[in-house]
Amino acid sequence: MRVLGVDPGLTRCGVAVIEGTPGRTLSAIYVGVITTSAQTPIEIRLASVEQGIEELVEQYEPEVIAIERVFSQHNVRSAMGTAQSAAMALVIAGRRGITVAMHTPTEVKAAVTGNGRADKAQVTAMVTRILGLPEAPKPADAADAVAIAICSIWRGSAQRRIAAALAAGAR
Repeated sequence: MRVLGVDPGLTRCGVAVIEGTPGRTLSAIYVGVITTSAQTPIEIRLASVEQGIEELVEQYEPEVIAIERVFSQHNVRSAMGTAQSAAMALVIAGRRGITVAMHTPTEVKAAVTGNGRADKAQVTAMVTRILGLPEAPKPADAADAVAIAICSIWRGSAQRRIAAALAAGAR
């Protein structure tokens, strides 16, 4: 299974393509960030995020797009930007018929570290170890995207959705 993990954000949108199945070794195919400037108009920033995700989908053909579920933050402006960035990934998935898996930050942390309250350093250390990477993914947004993709593969929610979609299409 190939999963595109997305840690939504407007300034830095973490993205990672991870391949594997539960119980088997996972491989990092791509890890990075899509960046935009805070001085750029919002519509241009969102178009850049959309284009970056679209290029990854085109190049790596993921079966699932796993996105961190936007949670309520104290900073409403930041939460809005995060939600808008997540929407770009959702639109691409919908347009292309790609299964979507949404995961909360707590769920992702618990999946990769065993602790839903793990800090960013713990998450980064574990994704580095899980994938056998020579160095930690940077910045933290990229490591978070890796963790989201790993969570999606390990938790199997993506596989269940694919099976359900295939079964519904066969009817």
